[in-house]
Amino acid sequence: MTAHLRRAVVLALGFLFLLGFVYPLAGTGVAQLLFKHQANGSLTADGSTLIGQSWPSPRFFQGRPDASVLTNKPGQVVVSGTEQLGPRSKELEKLVAERAARLRKEGITPTNDLVTNSASLVDPDISPRSADAQVAAVARANGLPIAAVRRLVASQVRAKQLGFLGAPYVNVLDLNRALVRLERATHRGAASGR
Repeated sequence: MTAHLRRAVVLALGFLFLLGFVYPLAGTGVAQLLFKHQANGSLTADGSTLIGQSWPSPRFFQGRPDASVLTNKPGQVVVSGTEQLGPRSKELEKLVAERAARLRKEGITPTNDLVTNSASLVDPDISPRSADAQVAAVARANGLPIAAVRRLVASQVRAKQLGFLGAPYVNVLDLNRALVRLERATHRGAASGR
């Protein structure tokens, strides 16, 4: 009996060591070696390319609404995936109508991406159609030619993964960073041309 108990304890401790320490450390090591940027949160000077952010200024492209819209609790951190509203929710219907009205007021044709939350509540991407819907308003707010902003959006569209998974998308943080560079270059060129 003692021999069986000893074997069970040794086996349990061995698996604890193997699966509780060695396996996670090996996974972390491989991630840091091969995918360092992604493993560390894909952080840039302006935020993470993996987490959607709010862009309150009309000068920037807007992403999907995030969790902060659904939480009226100041100072509370919202965990991804919480407080989802169902398709028959009157509150969701009201939120979507308010978002659509705000977008129309800004001269943007509302799209599904721009008025509804993603499942994670922190999606950093929108469809090319949603980015195109904002081109005229963003160009006007920045004093940029519409054609230049449209080309910028087209240059930021990412293809389906592996050519067949998912749908084409635009990362809003990357698009807005490119927009700032375009604005600086355009205004610098206009200033030097005077």
